[in-house]
Amino acid sequence: MPNQLRIAVYPGVFDPVHLGHLDVIQRGCRLVDRLVVAVGENPEKAPIFDQAERVALLKASVKGMPNVEVQPFTGLVVRFVRSVGSRIMLRGIRTTSDMEYEFTMSIMNTMMDPEIETVFLMAHQQFSHVSGTLLRQIAFMGGNLEPFVTPEVRASLIARTRKAPG
Repeated sequence: MPNQLRIAVYPGVFDPVHLGHLDVIQRGCRLVDRLVVAVGENPEKAPIFDQAERVALLKASVKGMPNVEVQPFTGLVVRFVRSVGSRIMLRGIRTTSDMEYEFTMSIMNTMMDPEIETVFLMAHQQFSHVSGTLLRQIAFMGGNLEPFVTPEVRASLIARTRKAPG
């Protein structure tokens, strides 16, 4: 196995991708030979951007990272992890509530595929409060998104949330 590439998958909805996600991607891609950012659907969420838009925004955001690729997926993440030849799932944790949720998910994923390991990266302090939900609220209310997202994402969020006159 010494010649085998270390491939990890970082799954998420990424609605929208923000600097906290990019921090996990930058740190994660240093740990593996190839990092696949997997853009999924969550039936419990109604995203502001469709999957193709989220993939495009992520691709623009990671264009300078040569060992990172972005792919859409549907269905169970453990199946997607296997489909790209990986046994490593990367997850970011911001708060203790994230830890509880991620712990539960990792147990379920291990039960579905015991060979897949979940690796957690703690969010840096400046990103521990950032979430897609909060960013969508800030955008709808006309707040400053600059500290939280890339210029491309900021422009897309503003365009999507700008209310038509009348």
